[in-house]
Amino acid sequence: MERIDLLVTGIGRLVSPPGNVPRCGQQMKQVDVITEAAVAIREGRIVAFGAARDVMSLLASVEIVEIIDVGGRMVTPGLVDPHTHLVHGGSREHELALKRSGVSYLDILAQGGGILNTVQSTHAASEQELYDKAHRSLNEMLLNGVTTVEAKSGYGLTLEDELKQLRVAKHLNDTNPVEIVSTFMGAHAVPPAYKGRTEEYVDLIVNDMIPMVAEEELAEFCDVFCEQGVFTIEQTRRILLKGLEYGLLPKIHADEIEPLGGAELAGEIGAISAEHLLAATDKGFAAMAEQGVIPVLLPGTSFNLGLTKHARARDMIDAFELPVAIATDYNPGSCPTESIQLVMMLASLNLKMTPEEILTACTINAANALGRGQHIGSIAVGKRADLTIFDAPNLAYLPYHFGINHTFGVIKNGKVIVWDRTIMPKESGKEEGAR
Repeated sequence: MERIDLLVTGIGRLVSPPGNVPRCGQQMKQVDVITEAAVAIREGRIVAFGAARDVMSLLASVEIVEIIDVGGRMVTPGLVDPHTHLVHGGSREHELALKRSGVSYLDILAQGGGILNTVQSTHAASEQELYDKAHRSLNEMLLNGVTTVEAKSGYGLTLEDELKQLRVAKHLNDTNPVEIVSTFMGAHAVPPAYKGRTEEYVDLIVNDMIPMVAEEELAEFCDVFCEQGVFTIEQTRRILLKGLEYGLLPKIHADEIEPLGGAELAGEIGAISAEHLLAATDKGFAAMAEQGVIPVLLPGTSFNLGLTKHARARDMIDAFELPVAIATDYNPGSCPTESIQLVMMLASLNLKMTPEEILTACTINAANALGRGQHIGSIAVGKRADLTIFDAPNLAYLPYHFGINHTFGVIKNGKVIVWDRTIMPKESGKEEGAR
C-alpha cells in the first residue's frame, strides 16, 4: 500500500451484512460486528478494515493523509433508498382531509387528484424549479445517512415532461454527492388526455418514450404501476418487455392495493424487484423466490395511508426466503417523507423485522435492488467507501429511539460529506476541529 487517503478510527461498533449478493431468509439476521474498529480508505475504496489494532499494525509503514476519530460511534455501510419519486413539482397536503375522511387512494386518483395533481404541478415547473426542490430533499436524505437513491419519473406522462424529470435526476447525480439511480416510469398513471384510451397511451410509452429515454441514456430501469384501474398485467408485460429490448431492466409497482398478479409477473419476466406488495399472494411470493426477484417494501406508505394491512415481511423472509429490501417511497402523495430512519422504525413496528434484518434491507439488499451489490451495500475490501456514522450504541437503538435523526456523519466515495449533522461545503472538506 503506497498511502491511505483517510483512516476512520474510534469506531465503537462496525456493523455490516457480509458479501455482495442479496441476503435471503434467515441470512438477513446475520451481520458482522467488530468492536473498537477502524476502516482504511484509498482513492474512494475500502482497502482495509477490522479491529483497530490490526488495521494500525497493517499500516505501520504506510503514509496516512488524514485520520478522523468518530468518538466511539457506530458505523454501517451507507444506507441505500431503492424506491423514491424524488423529482416532482408541488405538494398535496390538501388531500390529507380526504384521506382521513375515508376516501381511498384509487378514488382520489379517479377524481383527477393524486398522481394526476402532481402531474399538473410537474408540467408547470421549470427544470430549475424541479432541481431546486429535489436538491433540498436529497440533502435531507443525505443527512439521514443515505448515500444512494433511486429516483423514478412518472409525474410527467408526456414525452417532454418525462424526459424533463429524468434530465433533472441526471443533473442531480452530476452535482450532488449522493448517487442517483434513475428509473423511467411513464406508466405511473393514465393522463387525462388518454382517459378511456389506455392502450393508446401504452402505444406512446413503447413507441416513443422508451426509445427516447434509452437514446439519451436517462434511466437504467423501467417501472409500471400495475394496479386495478391503472395498468393491467398484459399492458405491464408489454411495457416492461419493450423496456428490456432497449436495455431498461424491469421493476414493478406490484399488488399494492389489489392482488392483480404483479408479483407473479415479476417472476415471469425476471424483474430485478417488485415493490409495495401489500396484496401479493403466496403464489406471487413463490414466483419471485424462484427467479430471485427482490421485494422492496414501503412501510411508510401503508402507515401514512392509515392502512391496517401491511406487507407480509415475515412470510417473505421466513416462509419464502426472499431478500427483503425497504425504502421510503418518498413522494408528494402517499408517503411525503425523506426519512429512511422513520421507515426503519416502521419496519420494526409494523413489519416485525429485527434490527439486523432492517440494516440488511437498507444496505446490501437495497443495493442489489439497484444492481449495485458488487460496489456498495456492505463493508468489504475493494468496495466503495460509503459509510454512515450513527450516534447510537447499537443497531437496536435506531428503531427503539424513534422520531429523531441518529446520523452524525456520512462518508461517500471516501470523502467526509456530513460531519456533526452538517453537510460539509464542497470547497473546504472536513473541518479542522473534527480531525
